[in-house]
Amino acid sequence: MAGKLSTAGFRICCVAALIAVPAIGTAGAQSTGASADGGGDATTRLGAVSVTATRNPIKAFEYPGMVSVTGPEEIRLQQPSSADDILKFVPGVEFTGGPRRTGESPSIRGFSGPDVVVLFDGTRQNFDSGHDGRFFIDPALLKQVEVLRGPASSLYGSGGTGGVIEFRTVDAADYLADGETAGVMAATGFHTVNREKQGTVSGFARPTENLDLVASLTRRGSGSIELGNDVELDQSNDDIVAGLAKASYRIGTDHRVEGSYIGFRNDAEEPSNGQGAGSTDIVEKEITSQTLRLGYSYENPADRLLDLDIVGYYTRNQDDETRQDNLGGGPAGELLKQDVDTIGLRVDNRSRFDHTDMIATTLTYGVEAYQDTQDGAAGAGERDGVPDARAEFYGVFAQAEVAIAEPFGGQSGDLLVIPGLRYDDYQATSALGNDNAASRLSPRVAVSYLPNDWLMGFASYSHAFRAPTFDELYLTGTHFQIPVGAGVVNRFRPNPDLAPQQTRTAEYGIGLTFDDVVATHDRFQVKGSRYVIWGKNFIDLSVSQPTVFVDCNPFIPGACDGTTNAANVPSAKLWGSEVEASYEERRFVLTAGYSKINGNNEDTGTYLGALAPEQFTLGAAWKIAEADSTLGWRVLYAREFDKVNTPADARERYALHDIYFSWQPAEGALAGFRVDLGIDNVFDESYTRVFTGAFEPGRDYKAQISYIATW
Repeated sequence: MAGKLSTAGFRICCVAALIAVPAIGTAGAQSTGASADGGGDATTRLGAVSVTATRNPIKAFEYPGMVSVTGPEEIRLQQPSSADDILKFVPGVEFTGGPRRTGESPSIRGFSGPDVVVLFDGTRQNFDSGHDGRFFIDPALLKQVEVLRGPASSLYGSGGTGGVIEFRTVDAADYLADGETAGVMAATGFHTVNREKQGTVSGFARPTENLDLVASLTRRGSGSIELGNDVELDQSNDDIVAGLAKASYRIGTDHRVEGSYIGFRNDAEEPSNGQGAGSTDIVEKEITSQTLRLGYSYENPADRLLDLDIVGYYTRNQDDETRQDNLGGGPAGELLKQDVDTIGLRVDNRSRFDHTDMIATTLTYGVEAYQDTQDGAAGAGERDGVPDARAEFYGVFAQAEVAIAEPFGGQSGDLLVIPGLRYDDYQATSALGNDNAASRLSPRVAVSYLPNDWLMGFASYSHAFRAPTFDELYLTGTHFQIPVGAGVVNRFRPNPDLAPQQTRTAEYGIGLTFDDVVATHDRFQVKGSRYVIWGKNFIDLSVSQPTVFVDCNPFIPGACDGTTNAANVPSAKLWGSEVEASYEERRFVLTAGYSKINGNNEDTGTYLGALAPEQFTLGAAWKIAEADSTLGWRVLYAREFDKVNTPADARERYALHDIYFSWQPAEGALAGFRVDLGIDNVFDESYTRVFTGAFEPGRDYKAQISYIATW
């Protein structure tokens, strides 16, 4: 890294990078999408910048941990239908739940569900369902996705055990150049693997220098999914409408207010368990997600003590299911409901201190409070497995970024030390059981050392926690039934005495970056880490079910009944490695990634967590400047997965190949048009991912045409 690392100069550098980077793609192994102009100037060479990692702009490469930033060009080249399409090449991230859109759920480093914090423009998405996805947003509304891998409770509180996924929506400034005041964008596309058709219309305006307006509407419809095993997954129809409305206004030069609405609705026809391969227990699902956000910020470069952000938000997630047959747990026509409402407020400020010419500190501190409320219903009664409950969270946090130039004298490079601490207090209440309340401290310290321009090393030690959820604490009713003999019933058992899940994580790694390696303005970069996670009171959902005709006689009423409940696992350990690498020059981008994870219950030796197979990713993109085009290829290879307690959970190895092409004329009569073509799973690989009962999609031909006009 050139120059010295004062927090003032470091932050200015990162803000400039944040403005310049969006057309590049992602950091490290994800930088497969570069602009088609073939440029290799300093804009490209600045690299990706993360805001999620520290709540301040920091170069992803210099952050003492692993963070990936997927920019708008990468998103467009992938022509994604869901978040899984965007993130499937990020090391350490795995989506389970099968090919149906509603069932997809992410995991990071073996943690899934509520162990991963999900944010839309900084607002929490706390919906959690046993067989439906964690969050619902359409990729057409996004300009950037960040994935922070590793514990994040020192900044984000409960749920930060696995990491953070933050989705950022588009702004008018992403479309309009200096001097332009308005514009429109229209796009249409299709996917053959699920007969999907998609259309998006966006309008954006900057009528005055201080006002930024954007509105976008997307419609997406799809049908049965052609799987890699030459079978069609029926009962997987989606009819999606998603939208975004956002306005921001700058008052003077220092104050800014913003309001936004993100909406998503999917009218789907599929099994009640959308993650399985079955075609019975069909329901009409209406899944809606609505996020209202109000924000205020104050930023004055001359004010070293006050740099303020205030965000208030309300999120409502609803899952309404109407049974279409009587082959499940209830009669045809029965309405099942799950509503989760979240209301929250976060206030954080940054104060900056220049202690000497060589040492400076940015102190970030604030408070956060939010409340989750869940309501479940089935017909005129309560819904099994969806208890009515409420949880309240309060947190206070502080983090320092201490930048020290030449810490050991002479030309000894730069040192960045990031200590952080958060205190959280929470309480869950329900008429179904006793209150569950606790408080936790989440400390963290991380260090990056850059002894010269091409080498960096980092290490961190963190505590994290995750509060038990409504469904884990107050589970009641019937989980499933098997129509054999007198009938076999598996029932939920509540456990309101669950303790919060706690982890301690040690991580270390190294990074190398070289410029002008083979050609002028090229760059080679690699960064890798090794981590060990020690867990206490891991929350594990246990299903105890006797095997009919083996362990019991199903013709004796109750003899084969089973139970499902959540319990604390006293001691657990997970460990793994991740690597991201890239080489970029004006014509070519080459990328590689690697991830490996293992974990077990230290008392019993059984495997634990949402483990994933060892994975390798490779990518290559050729930027054809003369034709305003980009041509690329990427591959994901997963080794055989045998870290299982049940043989049926083992998975065979698989390799997925994708190719893509983009054409965007820079001038002439067709300027403003863009054509994206691609083929996913080129060789029609038949495979299933871990902890999923359905095969994944087969070969998918896809295309999108878009046009943008600004004035």
